[in-house]
Parts: sequence; C-alpha cells; structure tokens
Amino acid sequence: MMLFVNDLTNLDVSLWCPKRGLTGASWQVDVEIAGEDDEDGLLFDSGEVASWVESRLNANLNHTLLVPTQTPHLTVQECAEGLCIRTTLPYSMEVKAPRQAFTLLPWGEITLERLASYYSDALSRLPPSRVHGIRLNLHEERMEETSYYYTYSHGLKHHPGNGQRIAHGHRSKLLIWCNGKRAPELEAHWTQRLNDRYLVDTADIVENLAKDGGRQSSDRLTLGYRAAQGRFSLRLPRERCEVLPVSTSIEHIAAWLAEQIARSHGQTVRVQAFEGIGKGAIAEASP
Repeated sequence: MMLFVNDLTNLDVSLWCPKRGLTGASWQVDVEIAGEDDEDGLLFDSGEVASWVESRLNANLNHTLLVPTQTPHLTVQECAEGLCIRTTLPYSMEVKAPRQAFTLLPWGEITLERLASYYSDALSRLPPSRVHGIRLNLHEERMEETSYYYTYSHGLKHHPGNGQRIAHGHRSKLLIWCNGKRAPELEAHWTQRLNDRYLVDTADIVENLAKDGGRQSSDRLTLGYRAAQGRFSLRLPRERCEVLPVSTSIEHIAAWLAEQIARSHGQTVRVQAFEGIGKGAIAEASP
C-alpha cells in the first residue's frame, strides 16, 4: 500500500549546467510513501512522514549549489572557507563557501529524474518506522501560456537562514502592469534580460588587487562577504551579472524593477515579482 502527498514542499537551488553555466531553479516536490498497515488496517501517519521527508530535503538540498562533479572543466578542492568550485566552460567561475552550501553529485550533468531517484534511494535507506520506501517526483511549476519566467542566482548575507549562501537561486514568474494594464512585452523583455543571471548587491563587490598591481579585470566581478555560516566568495563574468544598488531580496528586486520601468517609460508601474513558486513581493512606482 502507498500513500501520496502532492506539492509537499518547494526547493529553491542553483546548479551548474555544462551548457548554461550557473542557473537558478525552483521545483515542486511530490512524494509517494510505501509501508505496512497496523492491526486496524491503517498505514503510518502520512503527515508525520511527509514532515520527516521535508526536513531532510531542507537540511541537505534546499538553498544549495548543486555541483555535478564529473562534468568536464570543473574542479572541487578544499579551501579555507570549506570548498572551492572552479569552472572554465561554458565560462569561468569560482565559488568558495562552507561545505554545507554545496550539494556534490557524482554525475556529468544534473537532471530532475536522476536527482529524484538519488534522493528517493537516500531517504529509503533509513526510513521512519513502518515505512518501506519513499519515492520523490520533482517538477517545475507548470508555465502559464500568458506568463514569463526567468531563473536567477543570488546570496543574502544578512539572511538568518540558508538564504545567506552566496549561490542559491530560483525560477520565477514576473508580472508587470503599466497604468493599470498588463504589459506582456515588458515581462518578456525583463525576463530575457535577467534569465540565468547572478543578481549582485553592489555592497558585496570586492575590489581585489590583481597580481600585477592593478584592480580586478573590468570584465569580471569578485563578490564576497562574511555571514553567520562562514565566509563566502564568488567570481564570475560581469556579463553574467545584474548589479543592483541594494540587497537582492525579493522585496528589493520588485522595487528596483518598478523604479527602472517607471523611469524609462514615464508611467505608473506595478510589479509582482515571484521568488520561486507561490511567493514574492509587489511594488509600485511612478515616474
């Protein structure tokens, strides 16, 4: 006998893709739980088991950078911060962070099917009492035909939880209204502009001196900060970044977008910016 819980939780992560580079992702989690019934014909408490599954996914996977360690042009080394991930293709990137900020996976590329199978097996090895097996299904939020989506990565150094990790991300919907009317052409423009980008808080830019005595290359950005979980740093091409004058919390992202659009179009703007699935912030601005 099996019980199921659909939309158990959402996962927000970043991952390294050998084709796209650093990209954000948000996935919904469905779970099927196999077990034995008791003398009254009742199975285990599905709510308790679902909470157990959710807590382990949040502890080990959510808000991490997923790294396929067998992909070419990628190395993993220990460093003072914890681990250092370096890549050269499709572009050069370096991330240094505490170990818990990464999920290392022994594959050449990350797929949802493989990830779901991997964690299904891991959770089934030591399941709760009377549970025989756990099977996960991970899937993206179904795209609405009239909506636009983008993926981004960021880090929030003041976040009290795992949002402080410098490379975690989301796949998000964006809705924009100008003078009270929906503006799909602006949604298309901004989601294309921000897709697969790293959103930078300008306060996190580190002006490191290069070995030759000059400042860091104008075509690359080095970011860094210390947070409660440890020290974090990230170096990547400037063209892969969008620099904001404030923290990249969803509240500030929504306000920044509204201000940018209102100023450039001379209209009153309302922005509904999602942070992954089913949550986010609304901001309004006038020219």
